[in-house]
Amino acid sequence: MPARNTIFLSIALGFAESLAIDDIFIGGSKADRDGYPDCRAEYFEAFSTLASLATGRGVEGHQLTLHTPLIDKSKAQIITLGQSLAIDYGKTITCYQVTEQGAACGRCQACRLRQEGFAKAGVPDPTLYRNLC
Repeated sequence: MPARNTIFLSIALGFAESLAIDDIFIGGSKADRDGYPDCRAEYFEAFSTLASLATGRGVEGHQLTLHTPLIDKSKAQIITLGQSLAIDYGKTITCYQVTEQGAACGRCQACRLRQEGFAKAGVPDPTLYRNLC
């Protein structure tokens, strides 16, 4: 979905403003920057500036901090980190065209990046795919 992170961050910003929260975390990664322009560090910096201009708390001097802890990690590094935190990747999905039964397409850019990340990390990918590249 185009501008997906912009949508997510806008919703998070609204919640943060209404709950007087000054920190938002997002899992954007440089590995996605080619296909998804709103996964770039420059974008997240610009959104932080926007947040301070677009909210009452920002105008009042409260600094919203947008945290991007995965920004400099490859997909393989993220998968390895997730494993160390006992993430059950079988309960996650990356695909934009997932079926009602939870099967990923296996062909979209998100699926290909996920498959590549698992392969490079040397970790079996538990994702149910309809098609494999």
